[in-house]
Amino acid sequence: MNFWDKYKKIIFIIVFLSLTIAFGYLLFSVFFKPLIPDSKQNPSDRATSSFSTGFPQADQGTKQNSDTSDPTSLSQSKLPFSKLSEKALGGITKTTKLDNSPVISPTLSSNGNGLQYYDQADGRFYSIDENGNKITLSEKIFHNVQDITWSGDKNKAILEYPDGANIVFNFNKNEQVTLPSHWKDFDFSPDSEKIISKSIGLDPDNRWLLISDTQGTQVRPIESLGKNESTVYSSWSPNNQIIAMYSKGVDFNRQEIFFIGLNDENFKSTIVEGRGFQPKWSPNGNKLLYSVYSSNNDMKPNLWVVNSSGDSIGSARKNLRVETWANKCTYSSDTEIFCAVPKNLPEGAGIFEELAKTTVDSLYKINTLTGQKQLMAIPDQNFNMTNLSVTENGKNLFFTDETTQTLHKIELK
Repeated sequence: MNFWDKYKKIIFIIVFLSLTIAFGYLLFSVFFKPLIPDSKQNPSDRATSSFSTGFPQADQGTKQNSDTSDPTSLSQSKLPFSKLSEKALGGITKTTKLDNSPVISPTLSSNGNGLQYYDQADGRFYSIDENGNKITLSEKIFHNVQDITWSGDKNKAILEYPDGANIVFNFNKNEQVTLPSHWKDFDFSPDSEKIISKSIGLDPDNRWLLISDTQGTQVRPIESLGKNESTVYSSWSPNNQIIAMYSKGVDFNRQEIFFIGLNDENFKSTIVEGRGFQPKWSPNGNKLLYSVYSSNNDMKPNLWVVNSSGDSIGSARKNLRVETWANKCTYSSDTEIFCAVPKNLPEGAGIFEELAKTTVDSLYKINTLTGQKQLMAIPDQNFNMTNLSVTENGKNLFFTDETTQTLHKIELK
């Protein structure tokens, strides 16, 4: 008997057992073996997930610079290892709560460096100076105010109530005047001496855009609204040229915006690439920041800027490529804005803003001439930031948290 005949059964058994063990190990490695991270790897680099800041994704391989390019994402895993900063330097930044009560319509004080607001808890108006000192603006109590429009000099305010009642209160004189309940959508003239509003009668033929003095007298009809009042925006430009705008649909993704003056001027119109038009004047009134949504952007809001004065109306239109709303921005100069930008926005947020009520924002500074964007601050808590305002000395930025309606401050310098 040769060697093969003598030992072939044993060899077959050994080969079978070896194959069985190898196959079993392979199954274990693929399906059951736990992943063990490289102990030399930096913990902050292990996570690869990121969240969008609302800006479009940059091309792969492009070096990012916060002063010249669109910030696109921030690694979630790196945030806990970042040092908390007292001032806005581009990282996680300390925020200071200014009052525990919910507020309505905070605005910069007349000196430009403090803040004044309505306290929903006790129905009074207060101001807070740049050192955090709280002062009562009036001892008068106003219960259940729903909305407030401030005059440019901050000495007057129009108070609107849920039952339709409207009053103008003068803080210097401690006097109030009642306005008609069928007036709505107010704005003050730049000199704070006149107001624009819509008079909404039951009959569409009795609906007007009008101006009056702050006593509700000397009423002057400007334009018949008919059934189009929902597409008219009362918005008095800082340069006193334009008192309102109205929009007309061009197609699914475009609107034409018309500008209305005091004296039936024949202003140019401009086309905006989207729906949901939401405007904000630059401090000198020469440019208009606005947000719109369209199917080209998954129905998310997008910021644009366009010339809006005299013969230049409609020119130099620029897509800032920032996914947020104009009412989440504030001008710090004629060419710079600060905006609260959601870290991510669901599709359709432009149509249904309630989808974004719980989003978390970061703070960006944007140059409206060049389009340059700079991440200024990641708040140290999760805030949905609204009612932004920057003090005239550029030291502080104030905002309201949409969830709690409380006031907060970020130090810019």
